Amino acid sequence: MFLSVFDIFKIGVGPSSSHTMGPMVAGARFLDALRASPFTAHGVRVRLHGSLAFTGKGHATDRAAILGLAGVVPESYDNDLAEKLLAANARDHLLKPDGLPPLAFDPEADLIFDYDTSLPGHANGMVIEARDAQGDVLMHEVYYSIGGGFVRTEAELAAVDDAARDAPSPVPFPFKTAEEMLAMAHASGQSIAQMKRRNEARFRGPKEIDEGLEKIWITMRDCMERGLTSEGELPGGLRVKRRAKAIHESLKADWGQNLAPPHQINDWISAYAMAVNEENAAGGQVVTAPTNGAAGVLPSVIRYWLDHVPSASSAKIPDFLLTAAAVGGLIKTNASI
Repeated sequence: MFLSVFDIFKIGVGPSSSHTMGPMVAGARFLDALRASPFTAHGVRVRLHGSLAFTGKGHATDRAAILGLAGVVPESYDNDLAEKLLAANARDHLLKPDGLPPLAFDPEADLIFDYDTSLPGHANGMVIEARDAQGDVLMHEVYYSIGGGFVRTEAELAAVDDAARDAPSPVPFPFKTAEEMLAMAHASGQSIAQMKRRNEARFRGPKEIDEGLEKIWITMRDCMERGLTSEGELPGGLRVKRRAKAIHESLKADWGQNLAPPHQINDWISAYAMAVNEENAAGGQVVTAPTNGAAGVLPSVIRYWLDHVPSASSAKIPDFLLTAAAVGGLIKTNASI
């Protein structure tokens, strides 16, 4: 089972890959299906089940579902545009996605948190319906947000089985375990990053790979920078204050002293990671690595290496991401709960 570096690292939206990204992606996928259908819909309705219902409001699932049905996708998420679309929907009870007529959608009536009914496929389930002017259902789809921003329809989830997992891989280095990966590296004389790049090249050209990796790092970097320069409270009722900026400024003030405490390395890395985590909690754009909850770890390591290690070079970041994706793919393929 091949997992691309662009599967492991997705450009997404906080605060949750399962509860925010997934519903947004599901909404956008439903629009694609509606565009391809023979129906002319008057409106849409969303029903959230299981964990999406119980913890959805705290994870901005309602907001994400509306934005997905307005045509917003995580990869090109713009917070200012998102706020305008949400305000317009609250005012007019309409969604206006490209390529479709305006769709009636009243958040109070058409976004339903179903706490009583669990869907059989996964804890994070949702149903989206297109309706005509009389309220009759024209088409509907069941979506499951299975983690890490991955979304499956009911049919897609049912089609995934062990046979698909064990099917021959079309890539030149089809390692499924760390032992196989190291053996292939030894036999080929190539690094993990080089093998992963050759696997990616089976599906994408060199330019697409390089530009995609650069976009991943730029998104990580920009997210970190926003977190390091933002103040105030995070959304929600707990009134949690942002801390990354103050910690970072304190560290910069002490930078260069001859007697740096031994824990300062960890303080720097923690400040960088906290900056990403705070942006994620604020609903900003992040890179799943491989989930939103873990999004701060890899960027913080890269940032510390770039800023504090004399031999560091940004030219090596693609190798870092490819290596991390190779290891992450092994974990995602083989791990169980």
